[in-house]
Amino acid sequence: MQAKIKCGVLGAGWWATFAHIPALLSHPRAELVAIQKGDRERASKVAADFGVPYACTETSELLSIDGLEAVVVSSSPHLHFEQAAAALQMGKHVLIEKPMTFTVSQARQLLELADRGNLQFLISCPWHYTSHAAIAQRLIRDGKLGALRMISVLMTNPVSCLLRGESTVPTHDAADPYLHPNSSTYSDPEVAGGGQIYTQVCHIAAYLTFLTGLSASAVFARFHNDDARLDIYDSLNLRMEDGTLVSIASTGATSPNLRTYEVRIFGTSGMLYMDLWRGTMEFISLAGETVAYPALGGNEIYPHQAPAINLIDSIFDPSCNRSPASLGVAAMEVIEAACVSASSGQNISVPSLTEQRA
Repeated sequence: MQAKIKCGVLGAGWWATFAHIPALLSHPRAELVAIQKGDRERASKVAADFGVPYACTETSELLSIDGLEAVVVSSSPHLHFEQAAAALQMGKHVLIEKPMTFTVSQARQLLELADRGNLQFLISCPWHYTSHAAIAQRLIRDGKLGALRMISVLMTNPVSCLLRGESTVPTHDAADPYLHPNSSTYSDPEVAGGGQIYTQVCHIAAYLTFLTGLSASAVFARFHNDDARLDIYDSLNLRMEDGTLVSIASTGATSPNLRTYEVRIFGTSGMLYMDLWRGTMEFISLAGETVAYPALGGNEIYPHQAPAINLIDSIFDPSCNRSPASLGVAAMEVIEAACVSASSGQNISVPSLTEQRA
């Protein structure tokens, strides 16, 4: 049997202790040897509670551990670029949380580091790992829908209290999580980068490219802050590189018990209707044929441990990588263009990754 991959987690906060750390501890081919948290006492407690040998407070401390091969960057967004760059420069495989970075330039720099080092580099987007996602991607790529013409997305998730800095109530299914979210991670512009656009629309933007293989070529956006420091309501219109039209509506201001993630994809031969939070999907051909796929349930709907598991699997077999960091770059292109558009009132052209690399 091959040796286990020694790995560490940078930013052992709410999401890392809920998703990434348990995933790595459960993986038969992973050995979680270190976690990092800025406060020494808190770092030591997390390490002790999860049975992790090393508790670190500095990025350099964790990365210098002998034999370390892989790192999960699950810190606050303003630390993502610095920590991921340090890990990639030292030859570590990396899973990075969303939003990938603050800027497109930073995201592209990280991708280039990973490419030069021939390293596995993943963006943490659990919806890329559902069976419905795999089927939808195959249907679109195989032309079952014909030529794509229009996509509409409605996404709501009750996180506005975090975006406003009003609460540390958890936003996922753990009723009593090991740690609660730090509201400043979401509400401080210097830490979060932005509000709904960075926290939630990043999921949508990466998912669009995951499904279609297309990047956005132009973005027009409007934000409403509703008296908050950061955006709470976001409306975006995209044109993809093949001309497909995309409309996105997203907000964190919704009932605590209501999450919506509806994706409607219209092609010249058929339509795909997906409700990601409810785990439903159906294909309807223009001739009227309807195929309803078995509904997902439980952790199948939002497989929160899948990204860290996939990091380890991808190191052994790169073809297993279901969420390459290039999707994070595509998302950052949309996010950055949307922020510029919302500020300027202009339609913003998006240089493609291919053009930037030429």
